[in-house]
Amino acid sequence: MIELGKENKELKKTNDSLVVEMADYEKRINSLHELDTTHTMELTNAKAEIDRLRVSAGRNPDRVYIKAECPKSATTSTSGVANATTARPTDTAIRNYWLLRERIAESEQVILGLQDYIRTECVN
Repeated sequence: MIELGKENKELKKTNDSLVVEMADYEKRINSLHELDTTHTMELTNAKAEIDRLRVSAGRNPDRVYIKAECPKSATTSTSGVANATTARPTDTAIRNYWLLRERIAESEQVILGLQDYIRTECVN
């Protein structure tokens, strides 16, 4: 009977330590979930802002400053302002610009998320 009481105490002690450990894991999981939610929302907001800027640039292209090429005039007249064509970015340059903005926003959130993860999980 004494052995049974001793084993019971050991089991209770083990159980208590497991309960504390589970509570710690739960707290850490919730903390990581909050970090993930925060960075996912920031990434969603950044992508929405990029989309808004893309639409705005499509409607009002003279306000966007991107490397452009001036198409060569078909006629061989003397150069001057009167027959100059407007500078316009190539379609590839426009696509690449918006793609790079999205990738920069994604990379930034991934890096910030990993830094927060390291601060939260690895430093402690």
